[in-house]
Amino acid sequence: MLTLLEDKIDTPLGPLWVICDEQYRLRAVEWEEHVDRMELLLNVHYRKPGYRRVPASNPGGLSDKLHDYFAGHLSVIDDLPTETAGTPFQRAVWKALREIPCGQVIHYGQLAELLGRAGAARAVGAANGSNPVSIVVPCHRVIGRNGTLTGYAGGVQRKEWLLRHEGYLLL
Repeated sequence: MLTLLEDKIDTPLGPLWVICDEQYRLRAVEWEEHVDRMELLLNVHYRKPGYRRVPASNPGGLSDKLHDYFAGHLSVIDDLPTETAGTPFQRAVWKALREIPCGQVIHYGQLAELLGRAGAARAVGAANGSNPVSIVVPCHRVIGRNGTLTGYAGGVQRKEWLLRHEGYLLL
């Protein structure tokens, strides 16, 4: 059975859940009001072999690192370890998201092209939307082709804040 360690931290954008395994690899990072979505994803991904959640204070220093990110030390999230379930396509999208430099954005079609899947912008968008590790796997750095801020599970206001925080200047 998989043991997941959980902590809840306060951020400028509201409470954030930090879930990792015993090797301190992030399995989920989710906003408080979307805990139901997080629970659903955990159940889908880890129902077999099963899992249990255990409260932990700052597991592996991950909570402190997220606090550092919000304090302006943006690169601290670049090397945080993640371990996600999901389909091979989803994991490929999530891996590609981590390669988008801080302060930059791309649109869904560009991300699909980077994956060698030109024309799969909608599939990329769906995988992006099911990303379980918010912020660290920076799905907020993907925008609509026309430059609009679309589709962030944490809300467009949070997406805008994160992009401004990272130095992306919105028009």
